[in-house]
Amino acid sequence: MKLPTLKIAALALATFCMAAPASAQTPRSLTLGTASVGGVFFVYGQVWANIAADAIKVPINTRQTDGPNHNIILTETKQIDLGMTTMGVALQGWKGEGAWTQGRKFNNIRAMFPMYDTMFHFVATQKSGIKSVEQLAGKSLGVGPRAGTPGTYLPLMMEALGIKVSAIRNGGASDMTSQMGDGLMDSFGFAAGLPFPAFSEAEASNPVNFFAFTPAQIATLKQKMPELSDAVIPKGTYRTLTEDQPTVGVFNFAIAHKDVSADIVYGIVKAVMENNPRMIQGHAAAKETLPENISKNTFLPFHPGAVRYFEEKGFKIRPDLKG
Repeated sequence: MKLPTLKIAALALATFCMAAPASAQTPRSLTLGTASVGGVFFVYGQVWANIAADAIKVPINTRQTDGPNHNIILTETKQIDLGMTTMGVALQGWKGEGAWTQGRKFNNIRAMFPMYDTMFHFVATQKSGIKSVEQLAGKSLGVGPRAGTPGTYLPLMMEALGIKVSAIRNGGASDMTSQMGDGLMDSFGFAAGLPFPAFSEAEASNPVNFFAFTPAQIATLKQKMPELSDAVIPKGTYRTLTEDQPTVGVFNFAIAHKDVSADIVYGIVKAVMENNPRMIQGHAAAKETLPENISKNTFLPFHPGAVRYFEEKGFKIRPDLKG
């Protein structure tokens, strides 16, 4: 056997070992994919992992990832058990239509519970003079990790609006903030629950401008990307934000591989849904982590454990969304 063949066989074996579940019913531990340091997923994921682990008596380890796209890939291949995603990215994965999917359909993921709305907005230092999306033309724009929601959507949004930026920069949220503050990048755009920690960090370090899309831009984006919905960044979200900022957003859901035990998922969903005050203490975006927001999911089947919990609480789930 030639050396390359041996390497391929070893890689296949390693992948198989990573994918094999430790136990069909009660695993020794679970792994949750979050996102990069400085992002809401990273903070929010730690919060619900701790709450759920206490309830189900199974440790939930968090794994730093590149965000929603990466979480879907890792969950689909059983390299992690649990993840978090925006529903726009999940729709691309489910249909195999996003460029990142390479035509593959990711149909082994299941919805667990609603998280919060992800809102697109931008920040730039006052020194840059940038106060609007139009002024990003010819400028460098940070969008976070390539596999995250903003890394996926913002380049497409700029194209849809006919705005040609000079460069798209990828990287962790904290790194993006540092580059902008040091003048190595002109602006940082992101989509996250509010407040976005890295934007608060940027505001604490330098005088900044926050901005989002105009009504005309919002109309164009919603026409081209129907998964987007109207959203508002409320004044006071950041210290220097003195007016509400209309924008667009996509909702987030926690996901699990379909093979995770229904009892485990039931326990996770119950713990998160019934401990909202603790969730909000961990991150303010959790104020939207409410059972009624299951309606924000219109295509991704719910895990049987999640179906059991929500139906026990009197919520109706469409038959085609019972996974």
